[in-house]
Amino acid sequence: MKNLLLIIICFLTLQINSQNDKTINWINNNAIKIEDANPDTELLSFSDNTPIKFSNAKIFGFGEASHNGKEFFDIKAKFFKHLVKTQGVKIFIMEESYQAESAINEWISGGKGDVNTIGRSFGIQFWNCKEVVALLQWMRNYNLNKPREEQIRFYGMDVQNGKNINQEIRDFVKKHEIPINEELLMVADSCANKKVKYNESTNWATIQIPKLKKIEQIILDFQINNRSCDSQEFKLIIRALNYLINYTHLTQNFKTEVRDLKMFENVKWIIDNEAKNVKAFIWAHNEHINKKEMNYSGSGMIVLGRHLKDYYKQGYYSVGFDFGIGELEGYVTGKNKSFYVRTYQIEKPFRRTYAKTLIEANEAIYFVDMDKALNSDSTNFFAIKKKHLLVAGGGYQPRPLHRIKVSKVFTETYDGLIFIKKISPATYFYN
Repeated sequence: MKNLLLIIICFLTLQINSQNDKTINWINNNAIKIEDANPDTELLSFSDNTPIKFSNAKIFGFGEASHNGKEFFDIKAKFFKHLVKTQGVKIFIMEESYQAESAINEWISGGKGDVNTIGRSFGIQFWNCKEVVALLQWMRNYNLNKPREEQIRFYGMDVQNGKNINQEIRDFVKKHEIPINEELLMVADSCANKKVKYNESTNWATIQIPKLKKIEQIILDFQINNRSCDSQEFKLIIRALNYLINYTHLTQNFKTEVRDLKMFENVKWIIDNEAKNVKAFIWAHNEHINKKEMNYSGSGMIVLGRHLKDYYKQGYYSVGFDFGIGELEGYVTGKNKSFYVRTYQIEKPFRRTYAKTLIEANEAIYFVDMDKALNSDSTNFFAIKKKHLLVAGGGYQPRPLHRIKVSKVFTETYDGLIFIKKISPATYFYN
């Protein structure tokens, strides 16, 4: 009996190894090599082997397997530059607040500020690093001496911050002498300063949002009756007001699905109003740009990328990231309850993950077209549910590990996958 069991185990092991070898061989023959992680070098192999769906897309969503990976940031910057040069991308949309737009757009258009301070404009501190600021510097250099319509523009799509929008509304109303009473303006104040209270049931936003919409209607009516007004200026204040409405809605319904729906609404506004004749690039976490759902396969939690895929169809192309080994940062609570950042070393991929097999391919960095995998990979490796590390806002949290090892089906989740064998932390301007 023991001999029979041993034979069965040996047979299954050989079969698994054979399948694994076939998968690795397929990747070696079909993946597109990414020469290096240098953001300033060209994508030579990708240029010669660009998937047709990628070329035909209008919106490119590029994820990241963690919010603080140098290689994720640098390779995304590399692809953004490539798309600006070859695909007419001019719109850069980030998992960042609306409030960051003004200062960043002024700077990348040649205005005030400098490379040492511009990162402070970000509300999400993951972006205040040399890798992202270097990309902004590239945008500034690209925009030099170009007319407004040919320049790259920066947009924030996230809705987790209402700060200062009320003052923007007040300044606009005062400038144009729009008849909005103080009581309504105080509603804008309270909404902008409202804090998110997790797990608290309330109808506060339900009461406030109709009042914000009343402000919107008064502004729109004023514009209709005063046609000499700058239409672009009015369009932007309506966007600011809608952003505040979305934030107010989120304070009452702080759920991933609500946040991602509101991000989609913001992206759609940007595409409809600012990207009619150009293409757009979205920079966010894997879990936001993927075309299926948040967290594990089968969760049903609809995310930004799914909304984009449902609405824009083949016009949206989702690119996810995975990695094998390297350094990851994570927040840790100290004895005095304060947070600090700790760097963890991942020395080998975890069992039953995609990365366990992907790291065995020849190239250090490569791109896999999921359509090609579906049509020609006889092992169906990318279409089989496997584990994948989900390292989100809190960084790498190894205990308990099962919370960040989630099941995915890569062909359902992404249109393209970039795999990096070894990663390292981004270079931040602060400790």
